[in-house]
Amino acid sequence: MGEFTFRLRSEPSLEARHKAFPFQGEAVEFVTSRDYAAIFHEQGLGKTKIAIDAMLMWLQRKEVDTILIFTKKGLIANWQREFKSHTSINPLVVTENTAKNYYVFTTPCRVILSHFEAAKKELSRFKAWAKSRRVAVIIDESAKIKNPESDLTKAFFELGPYFAKRLIMTGTPVANRPYDVWAQIFFLDQGAALGTDFKAFKKATDFTSELADHPEAFQAFTEALSEVNRKLAPISLRETKDSGRIILPSKEFIRVDCDWEPAQFELYRQVREDLRLLIMRDGQLIEDDQESILKRLLRLIQIASNPSIIDGAYSLLPGKFNYLYDLLTDITRQGEKAIVWTNFNENCEWLNKQLAPFGALPMNGRMNMERRNASINWFLERPENQVLVATPGTAKEGLTLTNANHVIFYDRTYSLDDYLQSQDRIHRVSQTRTCYVYNLIMLNSVDEWVDALLEEKRLAAQITQGDITAAAYAEQASLQFFDILKQILGREDSHS
Repeated sequence: MGEFTFRLRSEPSLEARHKAFPFQGEAVEFVTSRDYAAIFHEQGLGKTKIAIDAMLMWLQRKEVDTILIFTKKGLIANWQREFKSHTSINPLVVTENTAKNYYVFTTPCRVILSHFEAAKKELSRFKAWAKSRRVAVIIDESAKIKNPESDLTKAFFELGPYFAKRLIMTGTPVANRPYDVWAQIFFLDQGAALGTDFKAFKKATDFTSELADHPEAFQAFTEALSEVNRKLAPISLRETKDSGRIILPSKEFIRVDCDWEPAQFELYRQVREDLRLLIMRDGQLIEDDQESILKRLLRLIQIASNPSIIDGAYSLLPGKFNYLYDLLTDITRQGEKAIVWTNFNENCEWLNKQLAPFGALPMNGRMNMERRNASINWFLERPENQVLVATPGTAKEGLTLTNANHVIFYDRTYSLDDYLQSQDRIHRVSQTRTCYVYNLIMLNSVDEWVDALLEEKRLAAQITQGDITAAAYAEQASLQFFDILKQILGREDSHS
């Protein structure tokens, strides 16, 4: 037992108000037996509870003086609710308001909440503050620091050594590609597990076009992903919903094939022809990187979703809309609620207006935090608000929306993190009903490539995270998304 380096006038109770599930208790023991650890439990399995119980144990043992939690700005209110529910602690908050932050940095306290933008803005003060006490840091949704070249991630690399305890948490450590895990782990151990050379790590764990055609390259890729999982095992813990440790209702996936509205298809065809000239030559792709290709193809995704996003003159109902409306009619007649996901703010606003008969509520990046929180609260509390129309950027993480049991993806991009996190807003501890995930896919469109690419990314994430074996990965992975893309861009359509 140590001693706190400072005392509070009134120490809060350090006892948890609610008992953890057995697998959560095991995770707390895992975390508190190490100086640094990663909790990669699948989204919806209560990582926040694990973090709170771990920090209470650190404080009970007086191993640290203060806990510092970084999360996304939109999740600060959620963490405050969790502290109120599970503890007697009322954390202080560091924001981007430097004047108000002075009070927090100079006030003795046991827990501080902050967000990623504030970490970057207040970097020097966080360093000085951390030198004056023993601090444990928790990074919630740590995939936010997956890019080692970003200023945000570099700021956390600087901060890392100042903390006595370090914990990162995310349900999607492989947010988009296997190499996304490197920076998160480097923050914990400065390269002890996965090395200090990100470029070499990326090269060994990246998708390339040769994987589908060269068995030796595919074998090396598979072995590299398995090796990552082996190296992470001593410092990370992962629980999935399929492990049998906790029983959740089933999650069913339903693909909804949609037909084109004629004017929509004609615009899509014209733009596709232009893009074909940019990224294909002699029937082959000029570019080898899917992310670069998809950035070029974003306009096709937008047109397949709703042409008015890029063409203000388009005023018809796009092909997917009637399918969406029929789905929501069936869902709401059963007295159930649904979340409709779109990646585009403009689409969110348009859909929200079109879905007014269902009491639709919006949540997108153009709304301030107060409006977003109001939408969530109304969706949770009001029976007449049956549909939430949201963008993954604003609502995919940290929220428990188990009053709904349907999610509908009106459109998707290449982000695996967006897809997995969004669908599991409803498939979480406390859900009691079967959950349904609908993917609206425009036939003969880039939607089909996105569908294939996300499946391949999901499989690569699973082997990296230890969810499946190397043998299972080799059996299930087809890596045919390059061929699918060439077919989509090169096909002659017989649309009528």
